[in-house]
Amino acid sequence: MSTLTDEDRTALLKLARSVITAELIKGSAIERPLKISSALAEKRGCFVTLHIKGSLRGCIGTIEPVKPLISGVEDNALNAAFRDPRFPPLKREELSEIDLEVSVLTVPRILEHTDGEDLKEKLRPGIHGVILMNGLRSSTFLPQVWSQLPDKQLFLEHLCQKGGMQKTCWKDKDTVVKIYEAEYFSE
Repeated sequence: MSTLTDEDRTALLKLARSVITAELIKGSAIERPLKISSALAEKRGCFVTLHIKGSLRGCIGTIEPVKPLISGVEDNALNAAFRDPRFPPLKREELSEIDLEVSVLTVPRILEHTDGEDLKEKLRPGIHGVILMNGLRSSTFLPQVWSQLPDKQLFLEHLCQKGGMQKTCWKDKDTVVKIYEAEYFSE
């Protein structure tokens, strides 16, 4: 995986803000980088998160590396602003209030564990993003969520509930646990 430079990070944040602005203010230009680095062209999972005054206002992403990072950030910025089912679409008057964060993910890998206690032992708060999959249901928390839920058991219980699963699903032997890491940066 290519390393993001400061220029890449700045370009992704400008792109995210400009696509949201262009959607809300007709005639606004989308600020795509003139030169696309190898890191921006690489297929990577990514999330775009919007906050207003420290509160979540939208967060949408793709976990798997299915498209070039630059395309993923553009798509996910629009989705986070206008298609996150937890929030109404962003309004023009909110544009100046939002803070944007971009998270660029490593490829998820299965975390082998023997039981719930072993799982808790292997998780690294603040480092690991976690995906839980049970049957047709799944959910993920980015590594940043550990700052709000530092207790491993509470983190896992909330993650189960986010996916519409029983809050103890993380102890179920049929639940697949994957982890990933994220580089994240904001305006």
